[in-house]
Amino acid sequence: MKPFRHVFFIWGWPLLAQDNPLVLLDEPTTWLDINHQVELLKLMRELQTMGKTVVTVLHDLNQASRYCDHLVVLEGGQVQAQGLAETVLTPEMLREIFHLEAEIYPEPVSRRPMRVVK
Repeated sequence: MKPFRHVFFIWGWPLLAQDNPLVLLDEPTTWLDINHQVELLKLMRELQTMGKTVVTVLHDLNQASRYCDHLVVLEGGQVQAQGLAETVLTPEMLREIFHLEAEIYPEPVSRRPMRVVK
């Protein structure tokens, strides 16, 4: 087990020991390098396989697409889009909400939608 996993499980042990079915994470990947971001996102998936519902705020749309089952896009505190990544992440949504010109392609490993900025 990698050192980060030890730190997470020590920090997260009360959460796991309480057997709470809901895990809320607010920007958990902020300030982490890419290796630790991926480790944490994989741990979120492990929690899901343990029967927990994981709700998280992520600002990286590619990470959200790859690791989340259901996406909710907020703008000004209002829900603008929600659903599967395949239906939510569209060039039109990126243009309207984020004022960003981008294309959407299947990510080579997971085949989930990946945004590529023009």
